[in-house]
Amino acid sequence: MTGSGYSRKKEPEAVRRALLDAAARLALHHGLAGLSIQAVADAAGVTKGGLFHHFPSRDTLLDGLIADLVRRLDDEIDALMANDPQPHGAFTRAYVNSALAGNEFAFGSDMAALSMAMTTEPRLRPFWATWQQQRLARHRDTDDTPLLEIVRFATDGAWFYGAAGAEGASAQLAPLRERLLAMTYES
Repeated sequence: MTGSGYSRKKEPEAVRRALLDAAARLALHHGLAGLSIQAVADAAGVTKGGLFHHFPSRDTLLDGLIADLVRRLDDEIDALMANDPQPHGAFTRAYVNSALAGNEFAFGSDMAALSMAMTTEPRLRPFWATWQQQRLARHRDTDDTPLLEIVRFATDGAWFYGAAGAEGASAQLAPLRERLLAMTYES
């Protein structure tokens, strides 16, 4: 005979996804400093103990949040690269397009706002540099030239300019994006 209590099928990946999504939403509205374990658990409909099962501390939750952002950025860049017939500069072109016109991280998106907020968390800053170094190591044969490095750094600056909410950034950055992309075809 079974008890009358409610039992839910365990779906750890769905719970983890709900926790990350809730943390991202809360961070967007309250900043990372205002992100509490209890608020994330409540927003995800999970007990605090359930959250701690997936993320043993606030720091591991933040690590999971940035790892998820990086994975989403990787997926977008990989998709853009898969459609690029020119190997030389393909990673840099995908990076430019993702940052300045992409779906996930282009300035103005929720993920861009969250990424910007992460720059204020000192413990999380090294994640970005590490990600860039790892991605570039994967594409060293095609994207390791001084000109392409300049294009990527210019893209970072343009992205920050747009993400900071500069008036008219979209109109200003569209032609810049085209110029940066054109530079990726130069030797």
